[in-house]
Amino acid sequence: MSAHAIIQKLQSIYDLTTQERQTIGSLPVHVRDAKAGETLVREGDRPTQCCLVISGLACRFKVVADGSRQIMSFHISGDVPDLQSLHIDVMDHDLGMLQAGKVAFIPHAAILAMNERHPRIAAALWRNTLVDAAIFRQWMVGMGRKSAYSRVAHLICELVVLSQSVGLSDYAIERTPTQEEFGDALGLSVVHVNRTIRALRENGLVSTNGRQLLVADWEGLKSAAEFDPTYLHLKKAA
Repeated sequence: MSAHAIIQKLQSIYDLTTQERQTIGSLPVHVRDAKAGETLVREGDRPTQCCLVISGLACRFKVVADGSRQIMSFHISGDVPDLQSLHIDVMDHDLGMLQAGKVAFIPHAAILAMNERHPRIAAALWRNTLVDAAIFRQWMVGMGRKSAYSRVAHLICELVVLSQSVGLSDYAIERTPTQEEFGDALGLSVVHVNRTIRALRENGLVSTNGRQLLVADWEGLKSAAEFDPTYLHLKKAA
């Protein structure tokens, strides 16, 4: 299951051969359950392994002096949020679970050895980190220049497309962040997020089914968000 998650993620951005998929699948992993609210890696840690999200919802975040949290990215099945720890010794942020799931830990030594023997797999992982950086840039534009309405719509579009790319859902967010988590990611209060999602719902762009957020009008939502999935660099964009 752990190998399937990372292979599917990498194949969404890079063409892997059968041998390369088998090589990734042979990596030694330690799989365990992770609880909602659990911090997997802390700022200041010196990790010797990378964390692969198999299921659930994870995020990168920092907590500032007044105790408030800034979420810097969301992570779903197949993501390796701390891949940079292969080459950066000290973690400069926290990595934690927002929703319970399974995670797999892969020793740095095994990944580095694989990359040395298989440069195309190393290239796939490098491409993955570059896509990660592209997502950061897009979030920066949203935080600095977009309205709350457009910001929330854009994040919904992004999560939907990324969920589709790894086969989790179709025009829905399989693991929907809470309104507080949306706010912590977008620099908005819970009240503002609530008001914005209600406006998106009233405009017929989204609907809700319990905790799950569903897209009712994809083209309309993309227009409201000014969403262009090019920055995700997927082999097959939604």
